[in-house]
Amino acid sequence: MSTTENSTDVDGVSRRDFLRAGGLGVVGLSGASLAASFTAASNRRAILIMMTGGVSQLETFDPKPEAPASVRGPFKSIETAVPGLRFSESLPGLAQRANRLTVIRSLTHDAAPIHETGMQILQTGRLSMNGLVFPHWGSLVASRIPGRNGVSTNVILPGLISETGVSAYRGQQSGILGTEWEPDLVTSDPADEPESIRRMYGHSEFGNLLLKARQQIEQGTRCVTVNLFDSLKDRITWDCHGDKSCSPATLFDYQAKLCPEFDQAMSGLLDDLAQRGLLDDTLVIATGEFGRTPYVNENMGRDHWTGCWSGIVAGGKVSGGKVIGSSNASAAEPTERPVDPGELTATLLQWCGVDGMSHHFQAGGQELHLVPHAPLTELWN
Repeated sequence: MSTTENSTDVDGVSRRDFLRAGGLGVVGLSGASLAASFTAASNRRAILIMMTGGVSQLETFDPKPEAPASVRGPFKSIETAVPGLRFSESLPGLAQRANRLTVIRSLTHDAAPIHETGMQILQTGRLSMNGLVFPHWGSLVASRIPGRNGVSTNVILPGLISETGVSAYRGQQSGILGTEWEPDLVTSDPADEPESIRRMYGHSEFGNLLLKARQQIEQGTRCVTVNLFDSLKDRITWDCHGDKSCSPATLFDYQAKLCPEFDQAMSGLLDDLAQRGLLDDTLVIATGEFGRTPYVNENMGRDHWTGCWSGIVAGGKVSGGKVIGSSNASAAEPTERPVDPGELTATLLQWCGVDGMSHHFQAGGQELHLVPHAPLTELWN
């Protein structure tokens, strides 16, 4: 789907209005300045891995082996290092490391089932409204915490997400904070690493991206967002409609390419961070902006589904080997502890020293929380 520069987004606000709002800084901050309100957690870092396109819960972290084939899909599930917890057969490395992960199986939102809404909620904590472009989580952190050793506080790899179908904000800019706090963009070429490390991550773009993320963290970057795909147009991505005219990936691409490359890269990242003594201070979250339909379509793909999906969290001293929330027999809706993706935004902020509920924006005569959600404290309980 293509749109023009003046097209209207899901809130009735044109893209031009979005850009104008962000550029002019149309709101102020209540009380003391935003910068003075943050309390930094000096050694903490965070990596948000955007599984861009909306990864299927059924082919990754919430398989349903007892469901009919039309729901279950074509692949088997496997046991993990945690008794009773099963992953897709295409994720053997992460299955072996499941005791170091927390799995969330009940992510959900009720906004429009398009990529842009989920991207906004996950990375800013809310949908844009009334022309207001809310800041990327790393921009909020960067506005208080300067870079260390000349390294940026907030980095996005390898570039801003574009070409997702609708011309609307995708949650990766500084918005109402002003252009001073825009994320820095860094290429994904991880130069000067030994071959043994490159093999750990795998010789793939996913491997390059996550290796570069580790390099940034090691150099002092506090906030890293990794776009596993920075565009969805005419390429094989997690957006597995099986429609050759726009989203050609099918579930078989998950098995042949996407899941194996992600499995190796993510396993390599966790092992590498642990070996370097960085994992306890680095919170790592990997998820998509929504999930996929609880049935396989006629093209051996799945379509957009905001009702329920999964993600994983590691590092940051989170409790490993546990599951937060659960889904029904077709992974279509949560049956226990629904998790709004904005709770992950709040968790990233809190980990980095920003209390999103205690501080506010002044906007249109009202006060708005920086992020209108509490952190996901179950990660540490």
